[in-house]
Amino acid sequence: MKTRGEMEAAICDGIRLFEQEYMGRGPKDIHTHLLSDLIVVRLTSVLTAAEKQMVKTIPADKGRDLLKQVRTHLIETARPVMEQMIEQATGVKVLSVHHDISTSTGEEVILFTLVESPPFRDVKR
Repeated sequence: MKTRGEMEAAICDGIRLFEQEYMGRGPKDIHTHLLSDLIVVRLTSVLTAAEKQMVKTIPADKGRDLLKQVRTHLIETARPVMEQMIEQATGVKVLSVHHDISTSTGEEVILFTLVESPPFRDVKR
């Protein structure tokens, strides 16, 4: 049985690999928080150079909306891959996935709802 920290680290590694394979680059920083039956993944500096340029050159609302649509589509397309990675890390199936990205800060948040809280062992100190 894994510790909470081991699960969170495995999820960080899996999401980083996903970002590298699907987006061509990984985030500057990534943190995962396991909170009961929720997993919150926060990534910083995820925008590619092309995405930053698109947001600058296309009118603000259209560029932002287009970027969010593309990122959301990628997450939905790769959802089975991410769900499998989460299940492997936690031993629990994913119920739902939620996603958002800020075009101004380059921060991305992915929220996974699990069917139940994963069991983990406490760290002995």
